[in-house]
Amino acid sequence: MQGGVTALVPAGRRPGVDPLAAHFGADFKAVIPINGEPMILHVVRALLACPSVGRVVILTQEPDSFLMRPELAWMAQESRIVWRRSSESVSASVLDAIRALREEQTPFLLTTADHPLLTPAMIDAFLDGAENEQADIAVGFVESRTLLAKYPENKRTWLKFRGGWYSGANLFYFGSPKVEPALALWREVEQDRKKVWKLFARFGPWLFAQAALRIATLKSALGQAGRKLGLKVAPVVLDTAEACIDVDKVEDFHLVEKILSERTR
Repeated sequence: MQGGVTALVPAGRRPGVDPLAAHFGADFKAVIPINGEPMILHVVRALLACPSVGRVVILTQEPDSFLMRPELAWMAQESRIVWRRSSESVSASVLDAIRALREEQTPFLLTTADHPLLTPAMIDAFLDGAENEQADIAVGFVESRTLLAKYPENKRTWLKFRGGWYSGANLFYFGSPKVEPALALWREVEQDRKKVWKLFARFGPWLFAQAALRIATLKSALGQAGRKLGLKVAPVVLDTAEACIDVDKVEDFHLVEKILSERTR
């Protein structure tokens, strides 16, 4: 990808108690130590190592609570890292950041602080796919066969379409200033972010029926939803199993720690 994208990394607290943060006694899920380092550090390191990323914007309610940690203090001096105070809503924080930074006319890459298996190769593959699709919005996915062939014990939430089952890779690309209506919709359905059928229902009964009956492919369903918003929305299916393994549960934590330990041998 020519130039550099602006990477957005939500790293704040959602409303209520985060069970994983509570389990590990952490103020924020993003700072839970994994393989000896705060989870967010693995993500930021991968982004900074990727030539396609020009800048990393971290969104959290309390930047100082991150920077006071010895492992993260260097981020205060890193010119490619920007800290922005966020709200409790991820979607609102992302929308506010894009509105504040859009005059710089760079595409935006959104990933999450609980994705410590992220690598520069995954990022490049996703961004190349988004650019090839010439998408206003691109969403990263991994097919079930890719994940289960390598990690059959891992449990994911699968989106079932004609031609395959898919899990999100926590990678989103916003390549157009026209994406605000989609982000506003995301804000409306954020509390149901795991209930994808509610999201498809917003686009009318025909698309909902196609998705529910598995008549539509993933690409056609996203394409139809995008056209309702006047956007080109496309999936980018990655062939790396680890791209869809984030840390939502204690079992995920142990699997990710094992994978990271094997990488460093």
